[in-house]
Amino acid sequence: MDLVVVIALVALLYGLLRLAPSLNAPFLPGTAPKAVSTAPSNLPFYAVRSLLRMFVALLASVLFTFVYATAAARLPRAEKVLLPVLDILQSVPVLGFLSVTVTAFIALFPGSSLGLECASIFAIFTAMAWNMTFAFYASLVSQPRELDEAARVMRLTKWQRFWQLDVPSGVIPLVWNGMMSFGGAWFFLAASESISVLNHQYALPGMGSYAAAAIAEGDLGKVGIASGVMVVLVIGVNVMFWRPVTAWSERFRVEESEAAEHPRSLVLDFLRRSEVPRLLGRPLKPLWPALDRLMRPFGVAEHAIGISPARERTGDVFFAGVVSAVVVYGAWKAFGYVDSTVGLGAFGHALALGAATFGRVVVLSIVATLVWVPVGVWIGMTPRVTRFAQPVVQVLASFPANFLFPFATAAFLALGISLNFGAILLMALGAQWYILFNVIAGASAIPSDLREAMITFRVSGWLRWRQFILPAVFPSYVTGGITAAGGAWNASIVAEVVDYGQHHLTATGLGAYITEATATGNFPRILVGIFAMSVYVVVVNRLFWRRLYRLAETRYAL
Repeated sequence: MDLVVVIALVALLYGLLRLAPSLNAPFLPGTAPKAVSTAPSNLPFYAVRSLLRMFVALLASVLFTFVYATAAARLPRAEKVLLPVLDILQSVPVLGFLSVTVTAFIALFPGSSLGLECASIFAIFTAMAWNMTFAFYASLVSQPRELDEAARVMRLTKWQRFWQLDVPSGVIPLVWNGMMSFGGAWFFLAASESISVLNHQYALPGMGSYAAAAIAEGDLGKVGIASGVMVVLVIGVNVMFWRPVTAWSERFRVEESEAAEHPRSLVLDFLRRSEVPRLLGRPLKPLWPALDRLMRPFGVAEHAIGISPARERTGDVFFAGVVSAVVVYGAWKAFGYVDSTVGLGAFGHALALGAATFGRVVVLSIVATLVWVPVGVWIGMTPRVTRFAQPVVQVLASFPANFLFPFATAAFLALGISLNFGAILLMALGAQWYILFNVIAGASAIPSDLREAMITFRVSGWLRWRQFILPAVFPSYVTGGITAAGGAWNASIVAEVVDYGQHHLTATGLGAYITEATATGNFPRILVGIFAMSVYVVVVNRLFWRRLYRLAETRYAL
């Protein structure tokens, strides 16, 4: 076993070293290739390049989640700013980030393709990070009160509390949402690797750019080959990475009685029997006590005491004034820029288009809730089902839905279905899984002693759903609902404009507006479209989802 693990590590290191020169290949914007070769023999190399980008973006998303979500949950003043900013970031489509970051990264690494690689990884990061941040934030604000009090009584430092309470209590939802975010990022892989901004077309070697090139050629055979490779990739990542991580996360479940059956992973069992992980981790053990001592000056895990109410109110007023001034100045400059270019009337047009997309998001959210909440509860509360259903759900959620768009386009054309209605289905292919994954995570995290109590008291039927199941999964559903709605808005940029060969279908909506503005490099219209989408997302989150968040924190936290 040790020999196999060592060989695997050496092979991984060798692969990374072989990939390194291609990541820093010469690059000139004027002569860069606009499409990749669609020869099937290139698919293994493309698959490895895409996987590397995905895992680098996942690592960056985890680090961002730990910092951002902890600040939002532990700093009351910062929370009032960080959560609306997160709402806005979630509503900004991938193309919105690419229109700004591509030029910046290319300028940061002149003459090297590393700049375009960083832009692609950053675009994938924006498809992962927000969902994971919302999930970890929800776990922090809904921690059991007795564990919070224990951390304060034991006077853990903030560093110790983070690693001994905050991270362990949020591991299960973070893993499941990380899995979902990883799958959701596949959805935008084509937009992240085949970049069309500012009237320029850039293509990086990868599965997304291969699929985009095959779709542009109208070659369904090559699209089918790419789809088959994607299924193999998704299953391989699930078996080798997500399933072991899911099984490992079970050690952090908080309950008084042991579950009848735990998720298992042959890869994790193999690693546990090997001595190599322990040998590699042994040199790092002295590092943790040193970090504890280093972080102790930052204080212990309890709120400051002795601050007068007048001083606290003064600080709140000053903080609100500074934030308001920054927001007003930024809005004034942005409105002035739009007024001098396309005119302020563009905002009204974009908001009207946003109403059409908003209607699609509402229909999608209602249908996904009715369909996937019962399915997620069934999977999450039945470990035997989870073992078999998780790979299937992972494949369905991770499979890039835009690979299916050519087949959907052909069906829409044959049946005479307008994309104004078909876009709902296309958006659902990328957004509905957030609800399913969060409900599965919430249902699987229900303590076994509560389940046994329901069985002992013979609570069944609708009463069991109303008094036990729905309240238990409600916090997870809210997280899934808010990220599914945000994902639907983001998915509209690829679902409301569909190209296949010589066919070009466009739906009336804000996603199509932003897509067309990005392709032509029309910065004022990009700004107007992002502003309109942010307004819709933030208003709905403030008026609806945030209220459900508070209800989940105060009434339905376990």
